[in-house]
Amino acid sequence: MVAAAAHFSKERVFRGFLVWFCIWCLLSLTCAGRLSVSKQSFEVDKHLKRLNKPALKSIQSPDGDIIDCVHISKQPAFDHPFLKDHKIQMEPSYIPERVFDENKVSEKPKERINPVKQLWHKNGVCSEGTIPVRRTKKEDVLRANSVKRYGKKKHRTVPLPRSADPDLINQSGHQHAITYVEGGKFYGAKATINVWEPKVQSPNEFSLSQLWILGGAFGQDLNSIEAGWQVSPDLYGDNNTRLFTYWTSDAYQATGCYNLLCSGFIQINSQIAMGASISPVSGFHNPQYDISITIWKDQKEGHWWMQFGDGYVLGYWPSFLFSYLADSASIVEWGGEVVNMEEDGHHTTTQMGSGQFPDEGFTKASYFRNIQVVDSSNNLKEPKGLNTFTEKSNCYDVKVGKNDDWGHFFYFGGPGRNPNCQ
Repeated sequence: MVAAAAHFSKERVFRGFLVWFCIWCLLSLTCAGRLSVSKQSFEVDKHLKRLNKPALKSIQSPDGDIIDCVHISKQPAFDHPFLKDHKIQMEPSYIPERVFDENKVSEKPKERINPVKQLWHKNGVCSEGTIPVRRTKKEDVLRANSVKRYGKKKHRTVPLPRSADPDLINQSGHQHAITYVEGGKFYGAKATINVWEPKVQSPNEFSLSQLWILGGAFGQDLNSIEAGWQVSPDLYGDNNTRLFTYWTSDAYQATGCYNLLCSGFIQINSQIAMGASISPVSGFHNPQYDISITIWKDQKEGHWWMQFGDGYVLGYWPSFLFSYLADSASIVEWGGEVVNMEEDGHHTTTQMGSGQFPDEGFTKASYFRNIQVVDSSNNLKEPKGLNTFTEKSNCYDVKVGKNDDWGHFFYFGGPGRNPNCQ
């Protein structure tokens, strides 16, 4: 009986130990979880403070964005250690000029095209001496894989021309329908891009239309400057069509970002906000809207400048950001890109351009018109030796053309998944 009592006592002690051990484990896990959440929250708040500079004025956009009017000298670019004592260049040394040769290409199309504005303009403007900056919200950063990757593209999202290594072409989940020129020295490019609002299937997919200025190899050291419009729920939290820029000097690994989400691009314009919604957009058999974008190298100062439309010089990427592009570009590309996650085992239904194939033509298919390159004499010229590229033409395609009205142009895009694209 004494032995039985001793055994019962030991069992009670052991059970008690197990209970307390389980409680300790739960408390440890809870504390560790809370510490992890607390650490993440601290990192997010610190990043937001770095991105969202003190505003002299804030404007509430109808789409829910807040546009902060930040003093030009306080913008995110000047967080870069190489820009601490940088003197802002308030205008480029020159702007590329169109060479009107025997082809007599018109810059004003005969079809009825309408200008576009940004949605936030309905509720106010920023004054001279300030720049408009789209405020980053906590939920914007939390949607990213990490604070470090917020505002950055995934590796290798640039379309590769036929001369590139075939093993690189189909490994990123990104698909394109583009035209391009290569094999020379290019000092910039221009295009007028039809603006639509394509449907995006999944929040972590996007659809964009842009131009690429490229230098270097498609490996670890690619230099790229990019600009256009995009629909990206993951980056912006909605499906609005937005103006964007991007840059990288190491093939999207560590350097560069979208818009003003890191130090790099220096904005001088008080009227156009990077990442803000474009309004209105084109519709089927309805008015068509497009935007003109010019990117060129100021060969006197070395910086790469960007102009939106005919009158808005937005700012520049300082030359020191780049290695290969410090001299010139070796490839220029124009066209569309989507992310295809194949989440249900099938090709995505994310649309490119208008969501229609090129054969549908004006008011139905999306277009680029008056595409040009900048030569060493700072002249805008028609591209020679224009090529096309698409990974899956049954999903998204491209069709080039030329006339006196639009110069070199192309229609592009598609619906994604369809009976011929599974």
